[in-house]
Amino acid sequence: MSTRSSPDESPETLRRLRLCDQSLSTPLAGSPGELVHRLVGMQAQDYLGALWAVGVRLENTTQASVTQALQDHTILRTWALRGTLHLVSPEDIRWLLALVRPRQITVNARRYGQLELDEATLNRASQILYTALQGVESLPRPALLEHLERHGISTAGQRGVFMLQRASLEGLICQDVTRRGVSTFLALDKVPSASQATFPPEEAAARLARRYFTTHGPATLPDFAWWSGLPAAVAREALASVASRLTTWAHSGQTYYLSSEVGGTTAFPAPTAHLLPAFDEFLLSYTERSASLEPRYSMKINLGNGLSPILVLDGQVRGLWKRQLHKEAVSITLAPFEPLTGAQKQAVENAALRYGAFHDLPVRLSW
Repeated sequence: MSTRSSPDESPETLRRLRLCDQSLSTPLAGSPGELVHRLVGMQAQDYLGALWAVGVRLENTTQASVTQALQDHTILRTWALRGTLHLVSPEDIRWLLALVRPRQITVNARRYGQLELDEATLNRASQILYTALQGVESLPRPALLEHLERHGISTAGQRGVFMLQRASLEGLICQDVTRRGVSTFLALDKVPSASQATFPPEEAAARLARRYFTTHGPATLPDFAWWSGLPAAVAREALASVASRLTTWAHSGQTYYLSSEVGGTTAFPAPTAHLLPAFDEFLLSYTERSASLEPRYSMKINLGNGLSPILVLDGQVRGLWKRQLHKEAVSITLAPFEPLTGAQKQAVENAALRYGAFHDLPVRLSW
């Protein structure tokens, strides 16, 4: 294990390294499947935002091509890390679910009780959902909930979503493409490329740790524990088992870990702008975000839920943005926290044009 020298210990270098590791400063020349496999899991509560989270990290990619990857099942959407929706690779889905499932079921236990979902009901619901998806390509969420109701299982309140999540965590079902705002589901065993590989828990946790730190670095142990949702002791042991294959980096009295293959300071032209979607990994992958987000702006982006799409300049969150899609154009409204220079505005406008190209539409900008 090597250690970076003191000149690298700066917030600017931290931001640059993260932009590089997350394929933002240099988009990947590959497919959506290759990118998702590289990053292991990508936050995907916001369906359209998740498509753009893939697109912004790839060269010359359109929303149509990312949607096609979902249709071809070279990427999958399911409840995974922290029990939240993620894009994952079919190569990883079974071992990843096997690793995170026990912890998430334990975390859910109190809510299961509040919803009167005992283990017998949950197990029965999972089998009903799985059986309903046999002999069909996929079914929309309302049809699956109606199927549960016909079998005498109430889906009132949040019962339905927790039963769908449980069947997904068990590796029986996963989400297909979203059509007209409605989620669809398919049986996971209908995805031929979904690997059957599983590993002992310690090996799986170590695999996850190494892949996290080599694609999200520099990051700390608390960052990994948060991102993975693993118990602190498991996360600590996993990092210890792979630390010799990583580089350490010191910043503000903390030890960060990253790939030993990242070289230099990953310089890129400044100013460089990115319009990142809600829930993007660039912020939500870490517990300590002050290098990229000044504390005074935390409430502005509703960081508690990570809801707001963010305007990022040189790795720092400098504002918000929103978009409206029309048949003939995409309208983008920009809301920087403070006035920008002419060069910064040009960089932001270039980022907006890239978003328009993702939708194959011209852009209408407003500040």
